[in-house]
Amino acid sequence: MNPLNVNIEKYNLKNGLEVILLNDDRIPLVGVNLWYNVGSANEERDKTGFAHLFEHIMFQGSMNVPKEMHFKYIQEAGGNLNGSTSTDRTNYYETVPANFLEMILWLESDRMGFLLPAIDQEKLNNQIDVVRNERLQRYDNVPYGLSFEKLFSSLYPDTHPYHSPVIGWMEDIMKMELDDVKKFFTGYYNPSNATIVVGGKHDSYKTKELIEKYFGEIPSNGRTKLVIEAPELFDLTESKKVIHYDKIQLPRLYIAWPTVKAFSKNEASLEILAELLGGSKNARIYKKLVVEEQIAQQVSVFQHSGKYGGTFIIIATSKPGISLEKLKAEIFHQINDVIQNGIEQKELTRIKNGIKSSFIYSMQNLDNVLDRLNEYNFYLGEPDSFEYDLNRFKNVSAEDVKNAASYLQNNFVELHVMPNDK
Repeated sequence: MNPLNVNIEKYNLKNGLEVILLNDDRIPLVGVNLWYNVGSANEERDKTGFAHLFEHIMFQGSMNVPKEMHFKYIQEAGGNLNGSTSTDRTNYYETVPANFLEMILWLESDRMGFLLPAIDQEKLNNQIDVVRNERLQRYDNVPYGLSFEKLFSSLYPDTHPYHSPVIGWMEDIMKMELDDVKKFFTGYYNPSNATIVVGGKHDSYKTKELIEKYFGEIPSNGRTKLVIEAPELFDLTESKKVIHYDKIQLPRLYIAWPTVKAFSKNEASLEILAELLGGSKNARIYKKLVVEEQIAQQVSVFQHSGKYGGTFIIIATSKPGISLEKLKAEIFHQINDVIQNGIEQKELTRIKNGIKSSFIYSMQNLDNVLDRLNEYNFYLGEPDSFEYDLNRFKNVSAEDVKNAASYLQNNFVELHVMPNDK
């Protein structure tokens, strides 16, 4: 698929549901990608984990679809499906042979409009147990598994929407009540708080009729607001050092700086900076610490941005006998070199080419294309922003990257994850 030359249409139903249609008859598949504008950022501080809980509950049956049958119907049709939750949104998506589009639209509409009557205490208890086990298996009982929630809860104060982990705090998960679950669904799972993307091989006229048929009568409660309002700009008032002991063999260092929101002015420059420092085996910090000095086992660097803020993160795992302070000193030496001397043009060209290649390769997958349409619509208000997105990186200059490095002169949080020898 060529995402830079696609036929895209966007409109709204009377109940507020945003609809985005993409036509591509070159493949015999059709996909549906549904974003609800709710994530962990929308949760109350003592009621975390609700957005992620619904990623599970939405597959447990609705008024007209028995438990687990959402999976069964789509898999028997030869399709695939999944869901995901982030700080900003919850996403459900399916891809099937083109003749099964109506079935997907019916399934998605039934759980949007008729899930509430099917939620009972037994289902809630079951899914609380599932999420509890997921948290234990993916975070609590995994080496370094709690690192990111320690990092983000230290970086963002409890007055910020990104303070809590997406999966929720364990104490909040275990005390979820049915009334609160239903209230959360009523507040966020409604047409005017959602966008549905349909793409692939389909007839737009017939698809519009089907969307109106299945979604048009679902009532809307209007878009909901953040429980905790995000500050327009977020500055860390002082640098912090946090030590966390874990069942690990090798110490690991995390350093995080608050940066910029998704698709804002300097985000592309920061992403290129992350690639320069740790995006490959040729990257500066990786090459220095892992290859040349051999004081680090692993290094990774990335810029992560959301609707209400961004974070630049450097992670380095030490070799046996090497202190994290030594890693930190070398990391800041490499950062200061960029601040003082910038980036060579050949480095910048190599990184830009890599970003463009990865982008184009990812767009060969229909699921990725549809999700990107929803992402652009959510953050930019314009789903057809493929070329705009690529040009953000194309237009970054060497001076822009050097200036982006100045963010790393600001206050930061450093997390030392140390072996628990007790």
